[in-house]
Amino acid sequence: MYARTATLRGNPRALDEAIRFVQDEWLPATTGLDGCTGMSMLVGPSSGRCIVTTGWETEAALKASEQAMRPNRAQVGKLLGAVPLVAQWEVVIMHRARQAGGHACCRVTWSALRDPAAVDEDIATFRMTLLPRIEELPGFSSVSLMVDRLTGRAVAAVNYVDRDAMTAAGQRADELQGEYSRSMGGRITDVAELDLVIARLRIPETV
Repeated sequence: MYARTATLRGNPRALDEAIRFVQDEWLPATTGLDGCTGMSMLVGPSSGRCIVTTGWETEAALKASEQAMRPNRAQVGKLLGAVPLVAQWEVVIMHRARQAGGHACCRVTWSALRDPAAVDEDIATFRMTLLPRIEELPGFSSVSLMVDRLTGRAVAAVNYVDRDAMTAAGQRADELQGEYSRSMGGRITDVAELDLVIARLRIPETV
């Protein structure tokens, strides 16, 4: 499975309009494309950060969809007054304890891995060492790990049932985040806590 993310940081006051556009226009246009497995949208109400993720069954489907994505991506950028930063990923881990509800939140951790050639080892470490402990976090809903093998980048997203649960898990999540960095042998480059406002990404379980 593969994914493309479009990340923007724009005007927080324009987020509601951007969400409506993605829900009403971008989502229906995208889910009809060959190989598409849906879409999700994360937003930071205070920061104005927005991440739109589309899922794809194969790398070929991901690449074939690029041109069709550009107009809608550009429109979201126009609404928010921001330039989209686009990245492509391989989805290597997906585990759900429960489906996302109406108040779901997500803690996203981006990292630079130690060595692009050792990505498979890092994935195995995450699966065997960290995943069981992430699943024990209060309010845990799901977790995914995506990697870019060429650049040695990774992004882990842990979903919670709501913001209260994410806050309650904060200290333990911080500890696991540090362990994640040490175990993967890399460095954390960014962390964000965001609201999951569109949860229509249908990625099969890998655990």
